[in-house]
Amino acid sequence: MPVEITWWGHATCTVEDSGVRVLTDPLFARRLAHLRRRRGVPPPAEAAVADVTLISHLHADHLHVPSLSRLAPGTRLLVPRGARRAVPGLRRLGELDLTEVAPGDRVQVGDLLVRVVSARHDGRRLPVGPHRAPALGYVIEGESRTYFAGDTALFESMAEEVGPVDVALLPVGGWGPYLGEGHLDAGRAADALALLRPGSAVPVHYGTYWPIGMDSVRPHEFHAPGAEFVRLAAERAPGVTVHRLYQGESVRPKIVGYRSSPGDAPAGRGDDEREGGTR
Repeated sequence: MPVEITWWGHATCTVEDSGVRVLTDPLFARRLAHLRRRRGVPPPAEAAVADVTLISHLHADHLHVPSLSRLAPGTRLLVPRGARRAVPGLRRLGELDLTEVAPGDRVQVGDLLVRVVSARHDGRRLPVGPHRAPALGYVIEGESRTYFAGDTALFESMAEEVGPVDVALLPVGGWGPYLGEGHLDAGRAADALALLRPGSAVPVHYGTYWPIGMDSVRPHEFHAPGAEFVRLAAERAPGVTVHRLYQGESVRPKIVGYRSSPGDAPAGRGDDEREGGTR
């Protein structure tokens, strides 16, 4: 079966590869503290069906204990090393198969290998507590190689650490009118594509949650990042096919093989297998 990626909104995706369902940073809530979901309905029950769930860092919009409680008993859960100590709510999830991981770790899940890589982001469980756990990215290796970046800044060794990939799931925005350090906006995400040179990319982490009462404050930061990423990626990484999805929409990217040196031919822009084509 071809690799299929579903974006549920924010940083929550399902990656189906080699018969294994991988869920990233599940956030199923209509509201989280001062944030409310402004686009797309909360994901359906099927979104919580996973063989393994990947948590990139400890911020509440990425490690959301009520959303994790919807996972079936026995689901594997990979969290940054130190998460148990930093997030006491994880103790309520005793029926999940929780493993703490750090950059360099490799975890086998069925026919998939999940490789843990570093990210450049403040991974603390804010607003309290010291920096007890690293922010992470993951490379999911099966029939394809899919990079889930979590939250990260652009960093010089990104391509070296991540390695060759077919698909990159990259954050291109946030949940507020301003992005602080440790994030990718549309431009920096396009620069990351130029470094990583995957065959395909899916922009995530934008256009879903927004602070209550701030609808009129810099609204372009909510609406524009996806389209801006498509435009800038075409300029800076023209060999990469960008699939801009709506919340709940899926795509089966065309896998063209890994490219490992700048002299290789760029990936083609062949038609994807989703009805309606690539946005």
